[in-house]
Amino acid sequence: MATPDKSTLQQIPVGIWVLGFVSMLMDISSEMIHSLLPLFMVTTLGASAFAVGLVEGLAESTALIVKIFSGAFSDYLGKRKGLAVFGYAMGALTKPLFAVASTTGMVLTARLLDRVGKGIRGAPRDALVADIAPSNLRGASFGLRQSLDTVGAFLGPLLAVGLMLLWTNDFRAVFWVAVIPGLMAVALLFFGVREPEQRQATKRTYPIRCENLKRLGGPYWWVVSIGAVFTLARFSEAFLVLRAQQGGVPVALVPLVMVAMNLVYALSAYPFGKLSDRMNHRTLLALGLIVLIAADLVLATNDHWSVVLAGVALWGIHMGITQGLLATMVADTAPADLRGTAYGFFNLVSGLAMLLASVLAGLLWDRLGASFTFYAGAAFCIISLLGLVWHR
Repeated sequence: MATPDKSTLQQIPVGIWVLGFVSMLMDISSEMIHSLLPLFMVTTLGASAFAVGLVEGLAESTALIVKIFSGAFSDYLGKRKGLAVFGYAMGALTKPLFAVASTTGMVLTARLLDRVGKGIRGAPRDALVADIAPSNLRGASFGLRQSLDTVGAFLGPLLAVGLMLLWTNDFRAVFWVAVIPGLMAVALLFFGVREPEQRQATKRTYPIRCENLKRLGGPYWWVVSIGAVFTLARFSEAFLVLRAQQGGVPVALVPLVMVAMNLVYALSAYPFGKLSDRMNHRTLLALGLIVLIAADLVLATNDHWSVVLAGVALWGIHMGITQGLLATMVADTAPADLRGTAYGFFNLVSGLAMLLASVLAGLLWDRLGASFTFYAGAAFCIISLLGLVWHR
């Protein structure tokens, strides 16, 4: 089995690897902050779980909504890299705002600006991956980029834990350190990725037009609908951090929850991405929902650290199964010249679903408790799974 794996990795273009390492560095930067941010808001700024859910929902949905415009603009320009560099630079330069924030409103402002940067870079970067990757290796390429991205997502919290222990829970000092890998990501993308030449249309038009939306077709819009359903069933990961805190885990060690989730995510994203190149996509999506149901039920039953760790690991497997797969399905169902627009609309709908899911989760948490929040997530997953099985 080792030889085919090695052969597949060797066939993946260098540009995909570089984009993966760019994502890894930026995720180190972002997750150093995001793994501590719910605790910072609750313990230092005195915010409620509803406020945490509102900030996270608005932030993540903002990023996803902005992607529609950046993706469409990259199609119009016929270029992806410039927008991606701008988005990564904006994300890196907003990190100091977290270190100086003194109110929940300032945190929200910093979070929104940071996610606008993510929104600007996200769709052009995904379209760039699809442009660079050979069609027969598209699932493996998206899986590899997602795996490297997620390596950063567990190294960031791990570094945050070490610095919190070293500096006696100094949140702001850790936030300042997070600026460094963000700037490194921008430099690597600028100097390390060569954009492939795009075939230019005889007449350049802005992609968000009725005729272009019709060209996207039914299969693409089905993928968009499925992505929204998955997002509704999976609220913000900030609630995983709060669940760990309920179990009595020391503040400095709580980010290890995100380390565990992202380690599992990183290890599973590439194998499942490769599997998606030769396995029925609907079956894999159903498997992802079943794993998320299991994660919700485990997290709902108990807040002991060992139980939370098991639920978080299942959550990571779900992410590894579904996230690269959905990106691959968008690329497979959209015309090449509209890929940026396709990723943009996909993320617009998912962004609205993320906002609704996170706000609802925060309300349920404050009024009915953490267990009810996760039971509600499991119930929505079951409804989604039934819908997926029923729709042929």
